Amino acid sequence: MRVLCAVAVAVLLSAPAYAQMPNVNLMPEVKTKSQEEKEQDAVRDKAYKDSLSKIPDAKGSSDPWGVVRSDPPKAAAHPAKPKTKTGSSAQPGSAAPRSQ
Repeated sequence: MRVLCAVAVAVLLSAPAYAQMPNVNLMPEVKTKSQEEKEQDAVRDKAYKDSLSKIPDAKGSSDPWGVVRSDPPKAAAHPAKPKTKTGSSAQPGSAAPRSQ
């Protein structure tokens, strides 16, 4: 009787796991293209490449304020201060006085 119960428990526990497995054929039949389909693909590829060659190349930068600026933007005048170990940028001893 114990063996029968153990088998029943094992079947009941494995049924949900078995149900989750997809029934998908991962290797379907390999279809080859006919000569006509290959020619159509070649024509489409050629038309695509021709259309890409008709797109003009980008000339100059796309900076809308480029004509307004006289000099290129300069680097930051003040380098960033290194943070302390706690991540605070306040210097020790410079804390604001407490109001009492």
